[in-house]
Amino acid sequence: MRFTKMHGLGNDYIYFDLVSMPMSSIDWQTMAIRLSNRHTGIGGDGIVLIMPSDTCDFRMRIFNADGSEAEMCGNASRCIGKYVFERGLTNKTTLTLETGAGVKTLHLHVSNGEVESVSVEMGKALLEDGLRQEHKRTSSDILPPLFVVNMGNPHAVVMVEGEITDEMVIQLGPRIEKDKRFPAGTNVEFVRVENRKELTMRVWERGSGETMACGTGACASAVAAFAKGLTDNEITVHLRGGDLSIRIDEDWNVLMTGSATFVFDGEVD
Repeated sequence: MRFTKMHGLGNDYIYFDLVSMPMSSIDWQTMAIRLSNRHTGIGGDGIVLIMPSDTCDFRMRIFNADGSEAEMCGNASRCIGKYVFERGLTNKTTLTLETGAGVKTLHLHVSNGEVESVSVEMGKALLEDGLRQEHKRTSSDILPPLFVVNMGNPHAVVMVEGEITDEMVIQLGPRIEKDKRFPAGTNVEFVRVENRKELTMRVWERGSGETMACGTGACASAVAAFAKGLTDNEITVHLRGGDLSIRIDEDWNVLMTGSATFVFDGEVD
């Protein structure tokens, strides 16, 4: 089985090209657990399948490091854009990608035959109750207020005034991820507003733990900050692995722009 390791701002996945190399009867959940292990496998935040689509240019499936399947990944979608163009699967610079969260449109920014960055039309952000609504706290609730945003996958955004600490991310992150208010689990973002055009974010991803970056999480964080009136609609989000540019229009449609990087190719039994 041939694979390609890629990352978007350090959010690294193991990619299988099922367009060029069709494979069937693979238990991808078990494969994700085995191969994602950084000590005994290839190492990554999960695996991504690049597949043919009946309705779009390509289809994406993504499995987290714990084997669970995710609806969408912004960083992985950018990597797919770079992969399919530079590996000759398409000559288009505007692509449609079928995902578990609907169809996403990718705009490839190409220079000298290389994809330098990708802009992804992430779709409409859905705020809880359609409004700027935070979870109400109860006397027994020990969790901070959460701003809930759906980017095709679930996010709970925690606004932080001071330093975003390891304790917040590593201890609070998994508790919020599995809180009873989120029966299917949720991604958790810890966000500090730097100014009206910049955010700093760390993320605890559902099924993977803390990662270097999360594209949908950056979008959710930007939407939360903008909805609360803390930022403008064009925002740079600083993540541990680098920066993403987020733009929110008047209808809450979100455009995300960032890089994608090849790491290496390999084979695995």
